[in-house]
Amino acid sequence: MNATEIRSARSTGRESQKANRSGGREYVSPGRWLGRVTVVAVLTVFALFFAIPIIWLLLAPTKSASDLVQNAPFSIGSVDVLLANWASLAEFQNGIIWTWLGNSVLYSGVALVITLVVTIPAGYALALTEFRLRRTLLVVTLIVMLIPNTALVLPVFLELSALKLIGNPLAVILPFSFFPFGVYLTYIYFTTSVSKDLLNAARIDGATEFRVFAQIAMPLATPVIALVGFFNLVGNWNNYFLPFVTAPGRKSPIQVGLVELLSNVPLFNPTSAASVTISLPVLALATILSVAPVLVIFLFSQRFLVSGMTAGGTKE
Repeated sequence: MNATEIRSARSTGRESQKANRSGGREYVSPGRWLGRVTVVAVLTVFALFFAIPIIWLLLAPTKSASDLVQNAPFSIGSVDVLLANWASLAEFQNGIIWTWLGNSVLYSGVALVITLVVTIPAGYALALTEFRLRRTLLVVTLIVMLIPNTALVLPVFLELSALKLIGNPLAVILPFSFFPFGVYLTYIYFTTSVSKDLLNAARIDGATEFRVFAQIAMPLATPVIALVGFFNLVGNWNNYFLPFVTAPGRKSPIQVGLVELLSNVPLFNPTSAASVTISLPVLALATILSVAPVLVIFLFSQRFLVSGMTAGGTKE
């Protein structure tokens, strides 16, 4: 036997001895075992950190205001109390909660349609066509994408005020439709996941550029369309600052409405305690109601979202 075979035999013998000592199970060194315990402990802490508030929020609407303070934090209330809290929320300012939800659906839905109509062709053009100033437009898109949305609220407000659109649904819909991040996502997808040879073959066969885009590129872009649509919808649905300054009163979306509900809770606004009709459980119920539409959309579209996130990971 040569030296290599001898070392291999010794290594095999040591592994066999370790397996025998561990009863046939995989041998784990103390260092690896400590590492695994540390990872599990850290993940458990983070899971509890994020899960505990969510569990409390889901259970809070089933309790009365006094039960929420006196009983155990994770105790379950009753269906009757839940229905009473629902009635209290629905009666607040003659059912304004439904107006706020309707406004959110209108603003986010119309902006989503405009975003997809503009974003997908723009990303396709930047990725797969040649025209003047193409690189300049791409650089500008990247720069604008890096600017925080809150930094644009003041100039957007002044522009909308000059056009006399403050209080008009367009004051929310038009800024919501501005989504440079979606253009960049679409650009990356078409650059890495769609074969130029396939599109060139269609052009050689006599297809127009619009037909190539509509009948070949668009069906292949279903994952990125879902991803861009979801990001845009979630961002618009949760946007607070812009609608707060451009759509006051009953034209506000649900996120601005939650702040008004918050101001009617004695714990957060003691000065208005005499006229308060909203309790913490009712506020928790309104919070769940504001999150539910986005959660439902995510649950039904996660297959497309996952494929959209992984698209572009390899270049064909």
